[in-house]
Amino acid sequence: MKNIVNQIIKKTIALLVVIMLSLSFTTLFAQASKRANSQNKTPGEYYNEMQRKLASGWNTWNTRSVLSQVLLPEYFAINFQLQDLKSGAILREALIGRRGRDIENVIPGPHAYDGSYTELAVDWRNININVKTASDAKNLVIIITPDKSKNSGVVLIKPDMIWGKKGKVEVVKDGFVFRGNNEELKFYISTKGKISFNDSTITCPLNDRIIVSTYVDKNESEIETLVNLAGKKLEDTKKVYGSDSSLYDAMQSVLAWDVIYEPTHKIVISPVSRIWNCGWWNGWVLFDWDTYFASYMYSLDNKDLSYANAIAVTKNITSAGFVPNCSAGVGKSEDHSQPPVGSYIVWKIYEKYKEKWFLKEVFDELLSWNRWWESKRDIDGYLCWGSDLDYAEKMPKSLSKQINTKQAAMWESGLDNSPMYDEAAFDSVKHKMLLADVGLMSMYVLDCQHLSKIAKELGKNDIKNEIEKRAEKYSKKLASLYDEKSGIFLNKNLKNGKLSNRLSPTLFYPLLARVASQKQAERMMKEHFYNPDEFWGDWIMPSIARNDIAFKDNDYWRGRIWAPMNFLVYCGMRNYNLPDARKDLVEKSGKLILKSWNGEHHVYENNNSVTGAGDDVRNSDKFYHWGALLAFMKLLEDGK
Repeated sequence: MKNIVNQIIKKTIALLVVIMLSLSFTTLFAQASKRANSQNKTPGEYYNEMQRKLASGWNTWNTRSVLSQVLLPEYFAINFQLQDLKSGAILREALIGRRGRDIENVIPGPHAYDGSYTELAVDWRNININVKTASDAKNLVIIITPDKSKNSGVVLIKPDMIWGKKGKVEVVKDGFVFRGNNEELKFYISTKGKISFNDSTITCPLNDRIIVSTYVDKNESEIETLVNLAGKKLEDTKKVYGSDSSLYDAMQSVLAWDVIYEPTHKIVISPVSRIWNCGWWNGWVLFDWDTYFASYMYSLDNKDLSYANAIAVTKNITSAGFVPNCSAGVGKSEDHSQPPVGSYIVWKIYEKYKEKWFLKEVFDELLSWNRWWESKRDIDGYLCWGSDLDYAEKMPKSLSKQINTKQAAMWESGLDNSPMYDEAAFDSVKHKMLLADVGLMSMYVLDCQHLSKIAKELGKNDIKNEIEKRAEKYSKKLASLYDEKSGIFLNKNLKNGKLSNRLSPTLFYPLLARVASQKQAERMMKEHFYNPDEFWGDWIMPSIARNDIAFKDNDYWRGRIWAPMNFLVYCGMRNYNLPDARKDLVEKSGKLILKSWNGEHHVYENNNSVTGAGDDVRNSDKFYHWGALLAFMKLLEDGK
């Protein structure tokens, strides 16, 4: 009997071992299959999956108002409006940096990329409020705190579906309810003032704090603690940057507030600013080099937003094969491109994250664009800005009236009214400005150099060799534009063969392409960068030399400081042994952005080269994301 029992026990143990091994092999097989399936995903599938991940949860997705919280993918919005009781006026939408009479002043505070915490202040007419939000999954808390000394108004709360999505929203006795996709979200409103309700609007007086929350099980003190903890969590992420935390704060804040959801294409993108979106661009606009620069800045700490913007702007390529100056809700600039910085920035992003699907997703477009420059913008081996097609009927009148002109070619440069192009002739047959442009040729060589790296990484050696030949060809032509007499590279008038003496930071861009020798680079720094009559000063670098007749115009690219110019010069300096100039450019750029950030919480599109001010002219957007390149330089310099 004992032997029978032992045999049963042995057989049972053996059976259990077989079962355990079978389960282990099944688990391992499932994991291997999952990895294989993941590895077999196409670049497009990676991108779509990433966009679905980004477009989820509560955030300030609605480009038309920072006083709107939207839940994705449900498309449920909670819109806040302000009504001044003295005049009866209603502020229906609020934006950062808007100008005009009786316009709201929005002071942007911290904003987590994922919307888990936001804070801002609004000062309008007789109303001043602070708004904090915290979210976790589908839960949301909004705390509105009025300045009791300036509270002649009410808050109008308007819950609604947005962008045509179906769902039911109902205002109830103590708040409102959203119902959709077999789910229900109930919001409770708490305040000491008397609340009034109608079918679509809840009106709350601004005589005390207002709390809108999904948390039925938390009291006001617990809700306030929850919001404060969300704010502290975001604040702690900024402290890790140490002495650079203020610079990071400025950069991260403008990038986070500029993130929107574009409902037509169902993607998350970051246009230059919300104000630009809300004009005749019809809800959104992506400019070429602006968006690539934003992608590079996002790569510091948000891979998905970095990828999303780099891919979006690249995929807007035209049928002619180039990334356009702009793509928007109203269409694309089908006749002209913008500075070719895409391959450089895509490579820099790849260097950090090493995900080949990202390179594969944009390579064909970047290659097409690279080939297009040689095909369409070459005159005798030099590259020139231009404007190709007569497509006036496809664009808004404000653009189309100048299409196929020298002005459109200047738009292609990204330097819309630069004095460098004042005397340049435009060939209406060849559709090009007759000016060999140092900046364009430098950026194009840079593009070739980094596109060849991408081709090599993807195993496309034939294409790599093709690109390297173009890099060598234009490097030699660019080198010929160095003027020994003046000690700097100069643009060349292709109509009369003369070199131009209009000096701009773009003439330092050969450092990007490593075309200048160390000796030439040192001379450029000594005789031009540090020359107070040209680029040196308390605030640097002006977009045209200080001794140029156009400098005093202080109008856009006629004398003002632009962050992308500083940034590209800095990137070029990194290729040479120029420690003092590099240090000075980084420190002065950081000082410039903190001047407005610490004082006003603005990040300007451009700044005055004499005073450093950003708000002295109307055509400097107050919250334009590429202004943060002034901060990004220091973060890169410090290895962040």
